[in-house]
Amino acid sequence: MKALHVITGLGVGGAEQQLRLLVRNLPVDCDVVTLTNPGPVAEGLTADGVRVTHLGMRGNRDPVALPRLVRLIRGGRYDLVHTHLYRACVYGRVAARLAGVRAVVATEHSLGDSQVEGRRLTPGVRALYLASERLGRATVAVSPTVAERLRRWGVPGPRIEVVPNGIDVARFRFDPARRERTRRRLGLPQDAYVVGAVGRLTAGKRFEVLVRALAELPDTVWMLLVGGGPEENVLRRVAQRVGVADRVLFTGERPNEPNRPNAPTQPATSSGSTGSTTGSTTGPTSTDLDLPALTSAMDILASPSAEEAFGLAVVEALAAGLPVLYVSCPAVDDLPQAAAPAARRVQGGVDSFVRALRQAHAQGPGPRSAPDAAHHYSIARSADRLMDIYTAATLGVSSA
Repeated sequence: MKALHVITGLGVGGAEQQLRLLVRNLPVDCDVVTLTNPGPVAEGLTADGVRVTHLGMRGNRDPVALPRLVRLIRGGRYDLVHTHLYRACVYGRVAARLAGVRAVVATEHSLGDSQVEGRRLTPGVRALYLASERLGRATVAVSPTVAERLRRWGVPGPRIEVVPNGIDVARFRFDPARRERTRRRLGLPQDAYVVGAVGRLTAGKRFEVLVRALAELPDTVWMLLVGGGPEENVLRRVAQRVGVADRVLFTGERPNEPNRPNAPTQPATSSGSTGSTTGSTTGPTSTDLDLPALTSAMDILASPSAEEAFGLAVVEALAAGLPVLYVSCPAVDDLPQAAAPAARRVQGGVDSFVRALRQAHAQGPGPRSAPDAAHHYSIARSADRLMDIYTAATLGVSSA
């Protein structure tokens, strides 16, 4: 089977990194097209040996994007097209049908009750999505919560399949030596209790709640904020205003794993500085500061986002053996409580996080082993489930 994955962009994000993991684990000949922003994940896919094409789309209404994508699909002689993220789902489904490919699968990675991919839902957005959805064979939801949202939107239930996001559990396995090395690279005090937060720095992720909570906690509590985005300067100003700029480290975007061994990257900086906090003259490598290394340096992960489609950062933290405080995480809520005993739901305000973090800090460290929830969401399991959907989509076309 030959498949083409069409995605809106390939910057460092949950859906983008999920695509890279899936392509690695699917027993299918895969190519990838990104409509915009090739970004670091495109580099990673290329390093993995995957052919990546940048369509060069200019905005939502680029008149030449659709025919360009149609020609690419037709020329590639693909058996199946798999689309990811809203814009790619709309353009990709239409282009696939125009190119003569009827086996079309789409994954809905980031659909909330009031937003899609961080943008407000409107009747027009919904209507366009539903019109294009009819051109596909199946729509994949990353959690039962997203599946229910799709049904409420009007997507017919029989067309919805649930394939949870998957992680490489072994990559996040806790390593005490890596923890010590990473904390030294970051310049963290020996007695620092590190609250981690991972995700795009956007208003919807509500990381400001954690920055404000930090101001109510002892000076030994630090915050490690992993991600990039438009709210970074806002968060830096908040940290300055509440007096915790010297205890907040911004790492920028970090992949799940490096694209190339020993590729140099910029060191993490505190919110009050533009230089390294480590004192290193050479700077850490991507191997030193990929996401698994950073989770090893944390003592707890906090996720204040009130509207998640899955909660990938929470599952990755659980795989690293971290306790977790979260406001919204369908990945945890869809499982029995015993599957993730170290995951605790909080109300979401500053006061609730202050109380919960104080309690977790007082309890001290627990065992850093991955619970059943982390193993439930293995990437191998997700890839196997997706192959069943691919097979059904292609067989459905041949029998139609």
